[in-house]
Parts: sequence; structure tokens; C-alpha cells
Amino acid sequence: MEEAIRLNKYLSDAGVCSRREADRLIEEGKVLVDGAVAPMGLKVRPGQKVVCDGTAVGGKESPVFLAVNKPKGIVCTTSDKDHAENIVEFLHYSRRIYPVGRLDKDSEGLLLMTNQGDIVNKILRGGNNHEKEYAVAVNRPVTEEFLKKMCEGVWIEDLAVLTKPCKAWQTGSHTFHIVLTQGLNRQIRRMCRALDYHVMNLKRVRIMNIKLGNLERGAYRELTGEELKGLMALLKDSTNLPMANRARASQRTEP
Repeated sequence: MEEAIRLNKYLSDAGVCSRREADRLIEEGKVLVDGAVAPMGLKVRPGQKVVCDGTAVGGKESPVFLAVNKPKGIVCTTSDKDHAENIVEFLHYSRRIYPVGRLDKDSEGLLLMTNQGDIVNKILRGGNNHEKEYAVAVNRPVTEEFLKKMCEGVWIEDLAVLTKPCKAWQTGSHTFHIVLTQGLNRQIRRMCRALDYHVMNLKRVRIMNIKLGNLERGAYRELTGEELKGLMALLKDSTNLPMANRARASQRTEP
């Protein structure tokens, strides 16, 4: 006999949204179970009817994992505050999926999309130190001093944060690659600006073990079995870290 599961996990497993988003919808009274507004913490039993924001939810779906090459001008949020097409509308995928994290409107490149809320949460958890690699073009020649400062950490004045140490290397006179384990809003643009550089182009080329490769702009593909196996192994390793190590990994320091 199937056990009852928490409503937020039920919605996440069904590919509706992440658990955090599910909690928000429940709190706003947008989720009904057997016709009644569901309270926070409710557990769903097999056979109960769940409706989220006016749409019936059919329980656990088979997993979907996509690698997407997001073009510039497309946003990753589903709000309309940017008055721009969002990635879900752009892909028009046959099943309900959502992005793992964000890539800002002016940036392009690799974006993972899935209907598995638990995976989203594990990848986004800051203390897990998951690598993301970017190809960056700037308006001035890249120097050793510039790369050294980027790698050691840059003080972001408007966020009052010193960025974590990272890896960066030059790829051309005005280009470099950088690998971050941190997810501050518009982090690379802010880091460059603090060092008197301006980002001309920003493309994400890798998330953990998943590479963008030669995927065409605007196109998507399913993750291979090998990629998925490697991704799950990395997520398992990170969740096995002692809590003290995770806290140190995610700690922000000031100069």
C-alpha cells in the first residue's frame, strides 16, 4: 500500500513546480485536495484529487532532464515583470518542466530543465559547491592581474559580499573562462564591473558534468544516460558532506 506524502513533495514529483514554489502556492490557497483548500503540511493519500491553480494534478510523472541552449533575450522566470518571453514559453515543451536556477536575460548558454523538484533543490543548494563554467568576453584586454583578482575574490559593493575564490583562465585577448561555485545575482558582471571591466558577452558552457558542446542556440536535448548517472553521483556526494563542511563552504566573508 502506498504511503501518504507531503503535498509539496506530491506537486514536485508531479512536475508542477519545486517544493519551495509548492509551499508558496499552498500558502496562497491555490491548492485544493478533494475540493477543499489544502493547509500547509497536509499529506496526500493515494486516490485523493489534487488541483493546483485550477489544473488537476495527476501524480508522479516520469523524469524529464533537458539541456537547453538559452538565447539572449529569454528570461528564466515565469513572471511578466521583464515583459519578455520566458524559457518555458520559448521551448513549448509537451510536458510541464522548469529551469534549474537562472541565467539572466542578457546571457546565453546552458540551462538545465526538469520536472524533478528534488533535483532542483539539490543543485541549487549553495553549500554544495556545484561548478558552473562560463565563457566571457570583455571590453578591455584580459591581464594576469585581472584574472588573479577574479580568482582570489572580488568585493561587490552593492551586495556587501566578497566573492568566493574561483578558477579563471585566459582564452583570447579579450576573453576568458571562469568557474564559479557561487550563485550571486549577475555575479560575473558585477565582479568585472568592480575591476573596471564591462562584459560584452556571457555564455554558460558547463553545469557540473553537463557540457553545452555544439548544441545550437535555442535548441534542447535530453541528457544522456552517462550524463544523468554522473549528475546523480555528484549530487549524492554533495549531500553526504557533513553539515559543518557545508556551512563553511557556503560562508561569505568580508575583506
